[in-house]
Amino acid sequence: MKRLANIFDLGSSIQYLSYYLPQLAMDNNLLAEQFVGKKAKELFDISGVKTRHVSAKGVLGSDLAISALELLQKENPNFSLKEIDFLIVSTLVLDYNSPTTASVLHHKLGLSSACGTIDLPQGCSGFLYSLSVAEAMITAGNARNVLILLGEVPTKAIHSEDIVLRSIFGDAGAAIVVSENNTNAIGKFTFATFGNGFDFLKVECGGGRNPIDEAWIKKYSDQENQLSFGRIEMNGLEVLRFALKEIPGFLEQTLVKNGLTLSEIDFFIFHQASAMILKSLQRKCNIPEHKFISNFEDVGNTVSCSIPIALKKAADLGNFKKGNKIVLIGFGIGFSCIGTVIEW
Repeated sequence: MKRLANIFDLGSSIQYLSYYLPQLAMDNNLLAEQFVGKKAKELFDISGVKTRHVSAKGVLGSDLAISALELLQKENPNFSLKEIDFLIVSTLVLDYNSPTTASVLHHKLGLSSACGTIDLPQGCSGFLYSLSVAEAMITAGNARNVLILLGEVPTKAIHSEDIVLRSIFGDAGAAIVVSENNTNAIGKFTFATFGNGFDFLKVECGGGRNPIDEAWIKKYSDQENQLSFGRIEMNGLEVLRFALKEIPGFLEQTLVKNGLTLSEIDFFIFHQASAMILKSLQRKCNIPEHKFISNFEDVGNTVSCSIPIALKKAADLGNFKKGNKIVLIGFGIGFSCIGTVIEW
């Protein structure tokens, strides 16, 4: 990967990238068996997803992140954890309220005592927020090799009878290494937050403001673990409205900040939120279909892991050529937005 003109003289690039999907691949035939009268085609029509992966009982996001890292190590035998001097972990289900999950994984991985750690649980924007911190750390000279670990288990916070959310969401892990180099492949970042939309997509209960109590456990006694991680609630129409209202202009801001135009971009990867949102944004943003990367139907919405998975899959298929400019746009719970451009 090499530099983007007119951005930074020195910076960093994505050096390594891998992802992990749990063994249980729940296709629509398998999911339909759990809903009386539903057929696989109906589930696809509802969600636009053919298969989503579901983690086993007791598996947390940090476990999936470590599995992704193990794959990264196998795929890149020259990589060594000894090189890592900063660790960023993004997951919406932390191992503990305290200490940070990053500290726990630091110990499990045997990282250097000189390695910094931080949790960055930013949901669907988690990967790009983590990437922005890694880029800033390296550009400022405070780190040379940053390990980003992502792990999401949204299926553990979905009611068994919620056919829409069970159709859309899947579990996954991802591992990314961002390294210092003499050129720069990561562009400038744009940020936006629309906090007034926080109530339209949230995990109900489980936090300090509204902890799990006896009434909750009794109400959900028929659910696995009594939905002890909380329950995802989503107003799909409001999420769609937010995306269509804000993302087209936000994309333009990202291009302007990086001194680029829409026609100069080779590929676009947006957070894989839903089939409807992706198709609607592709049209509204006037992005040619062949430039718009989507693998939503293969894995569903994997929260912070969605962009890394789409990026890795496209790279493995040989879609990218040296010098290609790729726009990455993350958005979701919060409502938060973040965008950048990378050069392959």
